[in-house]
Amino acid sequence: MADRRSLPVPDGLEGERLDAALSRLFGLSRTRAAELIVAGDVLVDGSPAAKSDRVHGGAWLDVLLPPPPSAPMPVAEPVPGMQIVYEDDDIVVVNKPVGVAAHPTTGWTGPTVIGGLLGAGHRVATSGAAERQGIVHRLDANTTGTMVVAKSEHAYSHLKRAFKERTVDKRYHALVQGHLDPLRGTVDAPIDRHPVGDGRWAVVAGGKESVTHYDTVEAFRSASLLDIKLETGRTHQIRVHMSALRHPCVGDMLYGADPTLAARLGVSRQWLHAVSLAFEHPTTGEWMSFTTDYPDDLALALELVAADH
Repeated sequence: MADRRSLPVPDGLEGERLDAALSRLFGLSRTRAAELIVAGDVLVDGSPAAKSDRVHGGAWLDVLLPPPPSAPMPVAEPVPGMQIVYEDDDIVVVNKPVGVAAHPTTGWTGPTVIGGLLGAGHRVATSGAAERQGIVHRLDANTTGTMVVAKSEHAYSHLKRAFKERTVDKRYHALVQGHLDPLRGTVDAPIDRHPVGDGRWAVVAGGKESVTHYDTVEAFRSASLLDIKLETGRTHQIRVHMSALRHPCVGDMLYGADPTLAARLGVSRQWLHAVSLAFEHPTTGEWMSFTTDYPDDLALALELVAADH
């Protein structure tokens, strides 16, 4: 059910564009705010307005907000190519293939790790929001590699705490454009949604603390293979930090990668693989480490870049 809101424009938004003011007031994207204005669902002092109109402190806003989208539920169906690396009563570790999201989200219609596990008859924890039961960390849909899912409620709470307290060792390999200087280092730069509001994230003052440690494994003529350890786990963190250094992941067109190089290497997504994951087992306390191989597309691209002298 739509929600009608009436309120004065705060003085702090004096002079802002109407779409930007709505975005800040209600947590909407600029695009969504503009759609509401165009649809006539926004009145300023009782009259329709344009998205580029400047607002004045004290002006009266009447806004018809759409109902929040309901969270989609997982569809239990096997996911081709998703390998079970390890499983016991508490956890299941998978090698996630490309094109698979961790759990259902609004706007995602493709396969999910949770749906794949349920479809193959695996039990997952029921803790957390219904659409992401058992999920204690995520990988982007087009980032492949090692991922753990909680099967028991005890494992869910233990692993959630371990990720929050940064006691999990998360390692990635990334093929990035050019050569980093220095060859090893740490990127400590806050991340938040990109101001443009187009789904990207960016290094933004006042964003959430984000720390990435990298080390060059091998430097090729046009690219470098990095071993990356994440201290924090922000959305798109490695992709954003590498782009901010002007060394985006090969194939990562969203963050400024060279499409010519990507085409030459046959890469149609970011060259980024969660190569290993290590953590304390939630029941036995044993330190466990899991490693997964590169998928075929990334392995072939690495061979090609290595042969490019």
